[in-house]
Amino acid sequence: MLHADLEYSMTRFFKWLALTALVILLLAMGGLIVVNRQLPALIERQLNEQVEGYRFTVGQATFSPSLSLEIQQLTMIQTDHPDPPVAVIPRWVLSIQWSEIFSGVLVSDYLVSRPILHITLLQAKQELQEEVPIQEKGWREAIYSFYPVTINKFQIEDAEVTYVDQDPSKPLHFTHLNLLAGNIRNIRSPNDAYPSDLTLDGHIFGSGRIGMQGHANFLAEPHAGIKADLALEHVALEPLLPVTTRYNVHIRGGVLSAEGHLEYSADGETQAKLKMLTIENARVDYVHTAQTTAKEIQVGHTAVKTAKKLQNKPETLIRIDHGELKNSEFGFINEAAKPPYRVFLSNGALHLENISNHLSEGSALVRLTGAFMGTGETVISGTFRPEAKSPDFDLAIKIERTKMRAMNDLLRAYGNFDVTAGLFSLYSELKVKQGHVEGYIKPLFKDMKVYDARQDQEKTLFHRLYEGLVGGVAKLLENTTRDEVATLTDVSGPLETPRTSTWQTVVNLITNAFFKAFLPGFEKEVRP
Repeated sequence: MLHADLEYSMTRFFKWLALTALVILLLAMGGLIVVNRQLPALIERQLNEQVEGYRFTVGQATFSPSLSLEIQQLTMIQTDHPDPPVAVIPRWVLSIQWSEIFSGVLVSDYLVSRPILHITLLQAKQELQEEVPIQEKGWREAIYSFYPVTINKFQIEDAEVTYVDQDPSKPLHFTHLNLLAGNIRNIRSPNDAYPSDLTLDGHIFGSGRIGMQGHANFLAEPHAGIKADLALEHVALEPLLPVTTRYNVHIRGGVLSAEGHLEYSADGETQAKLKMLTIENARVDYVHTAQTTAKEIQVGHTAVKTAKKLQNKPETLIRIDHGELKNSEFGFINEAAKPPYRVFLSNGALHLENISNHLSEGSALVRLTGAFMGTGETVISGTFRPEAKSPDFDLAIKIERTKMRAMNDLLRAYGNFDVTAGLFSLYSELKVKQGHVEGYIKPLFKDMKVYDARQDQEKTLFHRLYEGLVGGVAKLLENTTRDEVATLTDVSGPLETPRTSTWQTVVNLITNAFFKAFLPGFEKEVRP
């Protein structure tokens, strides 16, 4: 009898316990329903109050018994430039990282799924002009206000990023981007310089691929550090046209591949080492106009200042072990001249070895081959040493048997005449060191024919007489045994602008010397 009473009491106890648990569960579920109804407005309010310069809307938010929070359809706009929205996040899950509970810490995971980011040049400029840096605008405080658990793992899956520079019809697209940063709080391997895992992969401009894998230290002071390997595959260059045209550089076609290593440490040491860089099938033109002259000077000054800063920072190393430009065309278009002209090198192949900003890394070797104006066999080779106070390099140029009819626009612009036949060659050696240049440039003209009555019958009589005079002077200067016209221009002396960059110095030397020596027998331009 006693046993039966005990069994009955235990049964009633467990029934009441189950009922109580059910009631508590129902109350908790009811509470969650009430809370979840208020969550979107709460999250919106916290984000809008804490984060400066942006406005947020939240479609749905759900807090689950597992202590995870799922936010759906989060939209972020920049208040000064609201169209288009900067970000649309269909799904963002914040959850407890239960695997680290046994380490004695309470941390969280963030999973952001299929976010769409849309950034314009105006929005980027607005952000850069703000006095408060973007990382100090209250993001952390806003997120921790509605999910107060320190983040330890951050993951983005299948993101899409669009950047619009100057031309809205030519946006830059990055798709299927995946980012994973783990052990952000350095729970595991806290004594390592880079204890956190970091991976990134995705598509660039459609056919291109990017991959990065390495480690980071997000808690390092005074700033986070990163050490990773980077690979780019088959990245199209033409989509960059809206950006490069700001610097007068026009790109058609071309694909880029590269692999290297990046390191940015907390103590300020920066290394960017490219083991390999390859560009194929590109057509690149630098376009000069009268309207862009002032901007070109400003860009040149900025480039020089940036180069000097890099050279004067021993903790910053930039190096390209091996670089190649294959089957490409390089041109210079002068729209300020009358008539406008284009000089170019077709079938170009550029080989770079050991390009660096540090003298300790040794000299850089450069070799460029191709066809000047489509016909003249060209070889340009140089040895470049990282600059100390001024450019330091040796350069040799050889251009042979260029068909001169392809150069008629250039001849009209600088000599006001054209040719019907002839071959052009050029030889030069230049050495620049400690603000001083030594060398020569020697153009050579063979079988040049300036005047042709049939071709020139539409020209004025006076212009035909002028071209006949040019042809006559050229004839007088010919080597009678080889029917060649050759002049030699010495370019030795102090650099006119020793504080320019190496690239500017090379261009200025060749341009100035070329046009001074270009027209045989004429020291000044002659006009009819």
